[in-house]
Amino acid sequence: MIRLLSEARSKRTRSAVSPPPPSAEASRPPPSRVARAPPSGSEVIRVSRLVKTYGQLRAVDEVTFSVRAGEVFSFLGPNGAGKSTTVEILEGLRRRSGGDATVLGLDPWTQLDRLKRRIGVIPQDFHFFPKLSPREAIQLYARLFAVRVDVEELLARVELSDKADAHYDTLSGGQRQKVGVALSLVNDPEVCFLDEPTTGLDPRARRSIWEVIRRLKAEGRTVFLTTHYLEEAQQLSDRIAIINLGRIIAEGAPDAIIAKFGRPERLRIVGSPSLGERLRTLGLPVVSKDGTVEVELRSKAEALQILQTVATGGVEWQSFSTVSDTLEDVFIRLVGRLEDGSLPAAAGGEGGP
Repeated sequence: MIRLLSEARSKRTRSAVSPPPPSAEASRPPPSRVARAPPSGSEVIRVSRLVKTYGQLRAVDEVTFSVRAGEVFSFLGPNGAGKSTTVEILEGLRRRSGGDATVLGLDPWTQLDRLKRRIGVIPQDFHFFPKLSPREAIQLYARLFAVRVDVEELLARVELSDKADAHYDTLSGGQRQKVGVALSLVNDPEVCFLDEPTTGLDPRARRSIWEVIRRLKAEGRTVFLTTHYLEEAQQLSDRIAIINLGRIIAEGAPDAIIAKFGRPERLRIVGSPSLGERLRTLGLPVVSKDGTVEVELRSKAEALQILQTVATGGVEWQSFSTVSDTLEDVFIRLVGRLEDGSLPAAAGGEGGP
């Protein structure tokens, strides 16, 4: 569902996605596309040495990755890193300057009419007509796509049954995002592009959207997720790719990326500042800060040695715990700092067709 308001989206106010023109054949309800989707694990998105330039700026610089059928794939990066440009090329909204990109075996720019019947999109900053209800919105999109939809079933899948007849402008932020997810599913897509679907939502609403995403994966759909919440990516994703300054700098399963780029597990002890000095006598890497001491653990034997030293050293302490790096820790190490819950902008910018 793309290109209904492609001009608005290019200005970052994207509010809806364009359906294809109706046809008599499309008016008959087809078998579920998920049932006819590529086998799980096969590649449904292929990007090879993708390039997008704006004058002298290479917003996307020979990016290569793939997405497998039935997985949740998260695309992460700071603002200005080339993330949105890459995604919009895959959605058919921007023409690439070089390289190759296919979705479900189709070129998103030259074969968009065929592709948009098989993909669903919820754009960033999704908005809809304020006085239409979720039920009416789904009915409208079903008519535009010339398909039959079980409206009640779709409302239930995105947990909107109790708000089916409420005006869009009376819904909470999380409920509005669920309307967007519902509309992206009207055409029974094989691949769902979800562009920052939880931005600005409170923690409860965000986790509600997570459950909807997990349900999409359970149905066999492929989910291409962009997000600024690293915890979200770590919780939901089978694989992720991190892009910075137009290049992929890390790709793989979240745990594998953390293992490759993260620090070793640490033992964190809350106690007297002198505790750090006592533990340094063991010859272990120790960091003391704000009343806590962290010691890198290289083996279980070292953990026992540290705890025995703490217990018998005569130094005051209150508690201990083990600490491991998260995806956010790794992202900060690879890319930079997080500011106010969002990612910092990189040099350069994105714009143009």
